[in-house]
Amino acid sequence: MSTPADETADDAATRADGDEIAGMSGPDGPLLRLFRDRRVAFLFVGAVNTGIGFAWFVLFSFLFRMWWPGQDWIVFGIIVAAHVMSTLSAFVFYRRFVFRVRGHVWLDFARFQLVYLGTFLLNLLVVPPMKIWLGWHEIVAQLLFTVVIAFASWFGHSRFSFHRKDDR
Repeated sequence: MSTPADETADDAATRADGDEIAGMSGPDGPLLRLFRDRRVAFLFVGAVNTGIGFAWFVLFSFLFRMWWPGQDWIVFGIIVAAHVMSTLSAFVFYRRFVFRVRGHVWLDFARFQLVYLGTFLLNLLVVPPMKIWLGWHEIVAQLLFTVVIAFASWFGHSRFSFHRKDDR
């Protein structure tokens, strides 16, 4: 259990450790011990999250194809299911291992989802036509679109999702 003195010391450490780098603020997460640069830690977690998100897409593609074989429209369901699962895991990884911010969990989660809302909607507009009209396999189409998602998430999360105003 922490005392008020501990919380004050912790708040001071938060401000001292929370120097803003490329729009990112808050105390350093545990990966900073390994990488020493928040941008590198962010990119590492981003790469892991991208892999996990793509794995969710492949898993749901396989499952949905098993349940509804030959139905092109299921690509919409695959995108929605993969989005939900991948953003939940990504939020935990960024919040725990890169930013280590405290409080405002639901606000952070809402802001996090807002960053992905644009790419999610764009994903629903781009990948299904590639599947349905151009005949591409949904996994190949999603793999190409993942590059767009990766760039958008870098800018959105580093400057919005976990951003804290400087308390100094």
